[in-house]
Amino acid sequence: MQKTVIAEVSSYISRSGQAELPPEVIIKAKHHILDSITSMVSGSILKSGKLAREFIKAQKGVKEAQVIGSGIITSAINAALSNGTMAHADETDDSHEKSLTHPGAAVVPAALAVAERERANGTRFLKGVVAGYDIGCRITQALGVDAIRKQGRSTHSLGGTFGAAAAAASIAALKEELVCYVLSYAAHQASGALYYVRDTEHVEKAFVFAGMPARNGVTAAVLVQAGFTGVSDPFTGDRNFFDSFPTTANLARLMEGLGSRYEIMETNIKKFTVGSPIQAPVDALLTLMAKHALIVQHIESIAVHLPDARSLNTVNNRDMPDINLQYLLAATLLDGKLTYEAAHSYERMRDPAVVEVKKRISLIADPDLLKIASTERQALVQVTMKDGRQLKEQVTAVRGTAGNPLSTQEVENKCRDLLTPVLGRERTDILIDRIWHLEKVTNMRNLRPLLRVPQHPTS
Repeated sequence: MQKTVIAEVSSYISRSGQAELPPEVIIKAKHHILDSITSMVSGSILKSGKLAREFIKAQKGVKEAQVIGSGIITSAINAALSNGTMAHADETDDSHEKSLTHPGAAVVPAALAVAERERANGTRFLKGVVAGYDIGCRITQALGVDAIRKQGRSTHSLGGTFGAAAAAASIAALKEELVCYVLSYAAHQASGALYYVRDTEHVEKAFVFAGMPARNGVTAAVLVQAGFTGVSDPFTGDRNFFDSFPTTANLARLMEGLGSRYEIMETNIKKFTVGSPIQAPVDALLTLMAKHALIVQHIESIAVHLPDARSLNTVNNRDMPDINLQYLLAATLLDGKLTYEAAHSYERMRDPAVVEVKKRISLIADPDLLKIASTERQALVQVTMKDGRQLKEQVTAVRGTAGNPLSTQEVENKCRDLLTPVLGRERTDILIDRIWHLEKVTNMRNLRPLLRVPQHPTS
């Protein structure tokens, strides 16, 4: 007899802690774990991270898991909220194109919080993360990404909630029938509205993308651990969760390839600490600068072609520097490179020299790009020089995307650059080594001293 969808999914999550993973999946998982932890650490000193830390400090709570960047030990639910908010405090974290989610920012904080609560080892933590990516990235595809957005809802928070819940249930080693309940409580909490785009400080956005879904997923698992019961199948039957998306929902997509096709392998790691649609334009511009020794004074205009209007609107002259394409290209031209500092400077965005260059940069929605490559993470940059020359560069698979992934050394280099200013060189070296050798970590609580920043509060 064929299993129901909820039975198939719950069985996969329940078994994931003992499942054997292919070597390439283990390596890729470590890449995303390090990248996500780096996002938390670097985000701990930004506004969203500071607010989250101070909020949780006031809440206190049973001592189960660490607030990243500090010595504060709080409940797993509180830690997931704070650390998830830190993980998306800016645009450092990973992304999954087909599901339109940022899985790492919600899944890894949730997994880390529950791993600390359960005193789980590094292997169990890693396998929980993989399960979280598998479910979180599948759920929005099964519901229909466009349908979710047409309803004004956020794919990022929906996918993050289910991903965090799956990771938490996996690490807590819940039996199949209990995982069903976890998914049911996750479905009730799967929320988030698209007006987050009006946030100008990356605070509410950090909560919607990562803090809230990480908290929701851990809450679902902890409630069930405490004995909460409920509906054992939220996906089918009378007034089920999928009925909210009647025209595009494809429940079977949740099961496709579970245990053989891993969504973490299809997840992008950002080469630059800016919004995903900006990765390819920056890469193309840097290539043009290297090829032609471009000088900003000789440039008449720049036209950036993006494959769809949604990507264009996401980065078109936004109020936040790390998702303002015109600003980031202008800063790159003026500085000769794109730095983390420039990507986060509101003051620099108002610099008259930058504003003048921004005026020469236009964005064009160009669906024809999809005829060359199906990915939305591509761009064509055309530069018109004052002497009439036309220069252009197209990037169809920017480094870091699933089709052109970063090497282990490249991931390490990115993370080292972000971690060292916050943690110091010695602690950074040890932390990176521990992540590359997670199999040797007997208790995830052992990472706590490495994730504490001396100047942050201790209680």
